[in-house]
Amino acid sequence: MIYMVFILADMSSTAFIEPLPVIDFVAQLLSRDISVRPLSDSDRVKIKKALRGVKVEVTHRGNMRRKYRISGLTSQATRELSFPVDDRGTVKTVVQYFLETYGFNIQHTTLPCLQVGNQQRPNYLPMEVCKIVEGQRYSKRLNEKQITALLKVTCQRPQEREKDILQTVHHNAYYEDPYAQEFGIKIDERLASVEARVLPPPRLKYHDSGREKDVLPRIGQWNMMNKKMVNGGRVSHWACINFSRNVQDSAARGFCHELAIMCQISGMDFAPEPVLPPLTARPEHVERALKARYQDAMNIIRPQGRELDLLIVILPDNNGSLYGDLKRICETDLGLVSQCCLTKHVFKMSKQYLANVALKINVKVGGRNTVLVDALTRRIPLVSDRPTIIFGADVTHPHPGEDSSPSIAAVVASQDWPEVTKYAGLVSAQAHRQELIQDLFKVWQDPQRGTVTGGMIKELLISFKRATGQKPQRIIFYRDGVSEGQFYQVLLYELDAIRKACASLEPNYQPPVTFVVVQKRHHTRLFANNHNDQRTVDRSGNILPGTVVDSKICHPTEFDFYLCSHAGIQGTSRPAHYHVLWDENKFTADELQTLTNNLCYTYARCTRSVSIVPPAYYAHLAAFRARFYMEPDTSDSGSMASGARGPPQGGRNTRPFGNVAVRPLPALKENVKRVMFYC
Repeated sequence: MIYMVFILADMSSTAFIEPLPVIDFVAQLLSRDISVRPLSDSDRVKIKKALRGVKVEVTHRGNMRRKYRISGLTSQATRELSFPVDDRGTVKTVVQYFLETYGFNIQHTTLPCLQVGNQQRPNYLPMEVCKIVEGQRYSKRLNEKQITALLKVTCQRPQEREKDILQTVHHNAYYEDPYAQEFGIKIDERLASVEARVLPPPRLKYHDSGREKDVLPRIGQWNMMNKKMVNGGRVSHWACINFSRNVQDSAARGFCHELAIMCQISGMDFAPEPVLPPLTARPEHVERALKARYQDAMNIIRPQGRELDLLIVILPDNNGSLYGDLKRICETDLGLVSQCCLTKHVFKMSKQYLANVALKINVKVGGRNTVLVDALTRRIPLVSDRPTIIFGADVTHPHPGEDSSPSIAAVVASQDWPEVTKYAGLVSAQAHRQELIQDLFKVWQDPQRGTVTGGMIKELLISFKRATGQKPQRIIFYRDGVSEGQFYQVLLYELDAIRKACASLEPNYQPPVTFVVVQKRHHTRLFANNHNDQRTVDRSGNILPGTVVDSKICHPTEFDFYLCSHAGIQGTSRPAHYHVLWDENKFTADELQTLTNNLCYTYARCTRSVSIVPPAYYAHLAAFRARFYMEPDTSDSGSMASGARGPPQGGRNTRPFGNVAVRPLPALKENVKRVMFYC
C-alpha cells in the first residue's frame, strides 16, 4: 500500500530549572523550612545531586551579577568556614568577610556554602547570595509527578501536534529570517511530503491444540483467546513469597491458584499447587526469606532430582529497592527465575492481567509464546536458508549527576533456528559513559591454560551451537542506542570484536555480518496525508503499523529507513530509524524492512507489535535489569571540607573510572542465562 506522509523533524520538549533563589530551591527540594533544624547527611546528598552543574548568579554585589557553576557543597556550616586573607596568615570567617566587604549579614549560618570553581582552587558562596540562572535545561531524572505533568503538556494526538507545529512555524516567521535569507536558504511553511508504504503483518503460529491455530494481527494487535502457546513451558515445582502486608494468606493462595489456571489455559504444563504454601515475609528481610524458602523447597524436591522452576512474588505497590534486591538474589545467587506481581493486581485479578503474566512466565521457563509462520515454512529471505543468529545489543548509562556509576552493556542472541524467537542474554559493567561494548571479545592469560579467549559474542555463539546443533552461518546484529556521531567508531570496534570472537572458535570461521543501528531518540514524526482517511490511520489517528519511509528524508547514499512497526496508543507515534552500517549478507531494502517489521510481532511480553525490533528491546531490558545487580552508591562523593579557598580535603575522587578497573557485576547463574529472565 502506498500513500503520502507529511513529515516534520526537530520538535521536542524538555524541563527547565525554575530561576529561584537557591534558599527557596532547597526549601522546595526538601519540602520544609530549612532554618528550623540542621541538614542531615541525606539532605546534603540530595541537595548536592540536585544542584551540581547548575549555574547561579550572585545577588550581593548590586548590578554586578557574576555567574558561577556549582560543583559541590562544603562539609561545614557557613558559620564555621574561615580563610586566609593575606600572606601573613590573617584569617577571617566567611560571615565576617561578607559583613565587612559587602555590608551583607548572612542569616542562614547553619547551612553549608555552595562550592564553585575547580577543585584546585575552590571558592565558596553562601546559599542566600545566589540565584539560579534562568533558562537552564534540567537534565537529571524527573520524579513520577514531574513526568506525569510533562506528558500532560507534550502528549498530543497527531492532528493536534501537526496543527501546533504549523502554528509555531508561522508564528516564528522562519521564512522571513534575515540570516537564512543572507545564506540563500528558503524555509517552507508547509510540512515536507514523502512517499511511504505499509508492510503487511506476518501470520503468527499458535499450538494446534487451540481452537485458533494461527492468527493474522489486525492494526498491530491480536489476543490469546482460543489460542495456546506454540511451545508451553513446564513448571512442575514452584513457590510463592508474599512481601505485602495488605495481602492476606488466603488472598495470596487464591491469586496463585488463578494464575496457575491461566498458565494451564494458555498452554503451559503448570502444577496447580506450589511445593509449599505461600510464605508471608517482611520486605527488610528479603534475603533471609528468599534463601530460607528456597532451601525449604529444595529439601522437599532435591531427593527426587528436581529443581525449583519458578518463584512467584507478591510485592507492595510502592516497594523501593525490594524489586531490585529480589531480582539480584534470585538471578545471581540462587539461580532462580521469578515473576513479581503488585498488590493492586492481586486484588483486581483481571483475566487480561493474568494472561499477560502467563506470557512472561512461559518465556522465563524456556517456552515460546508464538512464532512466525514464515519461519516454520522456511520462507524468510536470508534467515531461513541457513542457520542464522540474530543479536541485539544496548548500553545503558547512569543518569546525569551519578558520576560514580558504571555503564551497563547487554547482549542477547537468538537460540533457536529457524524460529528466531528465543533469546539468551548476557550483561556486563563497563567504564562510566563508555558507549563501545568492552566485553564482546576478551583475551587474558591463565596460569594453567595460557592465552584464553572469551567474551559475550563467543559465549552466545557456543550457546547457539549447543541449542541448535549447528554453528551460525549468518549474523544479524541490531545495535541500539548509538548516536550518529559514534556510528563508525562503534562499527569498527564492535565488528572487529565479532570477527575475533568467530575466529577464536575456528581459524577460518567468518560468517557474513549485517550490522544495523536502531534509533528511537530522534525528532522525526510522520503524519498521514489525510487524518480523516481511515485506510491510512489507526484508532489513535497515527500512521498504520508497518509504515516505512526510505526516501527523501533518509541518507542520500547510505542504507537507512524509518519504520513505524507499532500501533499508536497515546500521543504521536515515533517511528524507529534503522541505519545499516555494514551488510555482508546483501539484504535488499525490502528484505531487511520486512524481516525487521515481522520480528516486531514476536515480542514475548504482549500480543502487540512493538516499536523497535525485539532483540534490541530485550537487550535494553537486560541492561536495565543488571543495574539492580550493582551495589548502591549512597556516599556523599565530592563533598569538600573546610576552607573558603584552598585545596579540597576529605572528599574522594568523583571520577573513579580514570585508571581504576570497574567492579564486575555478579555473574548470572547458568540456568538463568539460557532463558529470557529479563522479560
